[in-house]
Amino acid sequence: MGRRKVGRYEVISEIGQGAMGVVYRAVDPLIEREVAIKTINLEAAGDGRAEYEQRFYREAKSAGRLSHPNIVTIYDVGNIDSVAYIAMEFLEGLELRNLIDTDRLQSIERVVKIAARTADGLAYAHKHNVVHRDIKPSNIMIMRNGVVKIMDFGIASMSASSSRTVAGMLMGSPQYMSPEQVESHEVDGRSDIFSLGVVLYEMLTGKPPFRGGSMSELLYNIVHLPHMAPSKLKPGLPRAFDLIIARALAKNPAERYQNAADFAHDLRHYDTLELPEEANPTADAPTVMIVERLDSKPDFSSEAAREVQPVVRQKTEQKSNRLPLLLGLVGGGLLLVAVGASFLDRNPAKEPMHEATMQEPAQPLIERQVSGEPPPVAASGEGVLSLAISPWGEVVVDSKTQGASPPLNQLTLPVGKHLVEIRNADFTPYRVEIEIRAGESVSVRHKF
Repeated sequence: MGRRKVGRYEVISEIGQGAMGVVYRAVDPLIEREVAIKTINLEAAGDGRAEYEQRFYREAKSAGRLSHPNIVTIYDVGNIDSVAYIAMEFLEGLELRNLIDTDRLQSIERVVKIAARTADGLAYAHKHNVVHRDIKPSNIMIMRNGVVKIMDFGIASMSASSSRTVAGMLMGSPQYMSPEQVESHEVDGRSDIFSLGVVLYEMLTGKPPFRGGSMSELLYNIVHLPHMAPSKLKPGLPRAFDLIIARALAKNPAERYQNAADFAHDLRHYDTLELPEEANPTADAPTVMIVERLDSKPDFSSEAAREVQPVVRQKTEQKSNRLPLLLGLVGGGLLLVAVGASFLDRNPAKEPMHEATMQEPAQPLIERQVSGEPPPVAASGEGVLSLAISPWGEVVVDSKTQGASPPLNQLTLPVGKHLVEIRNADFTPYRVEIEIRAGESVSVRHKF
């Protein structure tokens, strides 16, 4: 079969197909250089084609200015018969996806090298105001000589300040999206850092940190639920990775690594990072969490909803590229627990559990926090109702609509009993009676 052409490039063979088009191995006859040609079907943008095409060329041009050993080089961009194309550096190696799936990473040292070099490439791109927005194992290539290359800068979203999508297209791969991507907020380089944190987690454990039985559950877990500490899945993993992952996967971008260079630094120095001391079981001023369970509980399929993860806070005297100190443990939205000796000495029979009654067969998990000091959000004679609803629900308290959860996740209510109703048009309404006590926090979690 004779060779075909894409622009001036002579196609040798087809490398593969993706959601947006076909990738070819080709030759540039002008300089006899082997290239990879990635095609993008512009017709897929529908009515938004003109805007999509303009944006495609603008973003490809931005990516073409990047010159870094850990970023694939873009040579050319063009358009033929409603198909846009990018000519780029031809790479011979394996996608990181393949290495993870076949368990060929082999050592922590190799994982660190791949993740750190990827972070190096991202740091360079972010410095030049280019955000990838689709960092995932299939977009990271490991060449035969060990060099790491980030691919697809030419068709990922390049604007460092824009979160727009085109013609309803979802930009990015859901499993590796940052919370701000899921919620369609503006993103910057810290979104790529979150995505690389997901990739690192998967390299270390073989499993992604966030999972779900459906797309809505997966996205909800990314935004709301903590991950399981990687050492829980892989015993013997150095504790430093729990801290590095915790900072990379912080829900709030302000609590993440603020630049990819700091991420790379901590990866390369994981064995010398300052680690927190083990928790002191006789610490003063204990905070006790009483978990109230009724006869049954909702089926939270995500393991993250039942596990604990590190929560990190920055020490004021530390530099920005230092890892923050571990202060406590939380799990699946559970409250901070620091059980001291005074609590262990108590007689459980003298500590009555607070009760709640159900109005519907479904049963919630209700958590109540009792501490020496009331939560700062609650005034005298008030308490706090915390909500975790999946995928979403309209919140009605005592027949008054309070808003939709998410994003609503906390209400301040007067002391006394209240009827809480969660409504979703696709499901049977869910009702539960709660009792608010002064200075206490009650959580209601429900999954439709």
